[in-house]
Amino acid sequence: MANVNYPTVTAEMIERYYECNKQKKEIENQMEELKQLFHLYFDKSFGEEKKAEVVMGGYKLQRQVRKSEKFSDETVQKLEALRMHELIKTVKKPDDAKIKAAIQLNLIKEEELEGCLVTSSSMAISVKPLLPK
Repeated sequence: MANVNYPTVTAEMIERYYECNKQKKEIENQMEELKQLFHLYFDKSFGEEKKAEVVMGGYKLQRQVRKSEKFSDETVQKLEALRMHELIKTVKKPDDAKIKAAIQLNLIKEEELEGCLVTSSSMAISVKPLLPK
C-alpha cells in the first residue's frame, strides 16, 4: 500500500488565513467605495448609464454598460388576452413546503417519494479569534 501523507495544519496557518480574510474584506470595501466614486464621476462627466473611459497616470479606467431585456410577469396576462397561449412557458416544479406539510399530515408517505429528494451541500472555512483582536 502506498504511503499517504496528509497535510498538516498549524496555528500559524490558521492565523494567516484569518488575517488574509480580514484584509480581503477591507480591500473589497475599499474597491466598492472606489467603484461608487468612479460611477458618480462617469455619471456627472458623461451621463448616467453611458459607456465612457478616462486615461490617467498610465491607466485606462473604463465603464461598460451591459443591458439585458426580459418581459415582465404582466406579459402573461396580455398574451392570454391575445389568446397567444403558445408564447407562455409553463414550468412545473415540486412545492417543497407543501410536500413536507403533506408528509407531516400523513397525506403522503416519504417512502412514496423515495429517490426524489436531492440533497446538496457546500463547504466553507471560517476562522474566528478565541480572544478579541
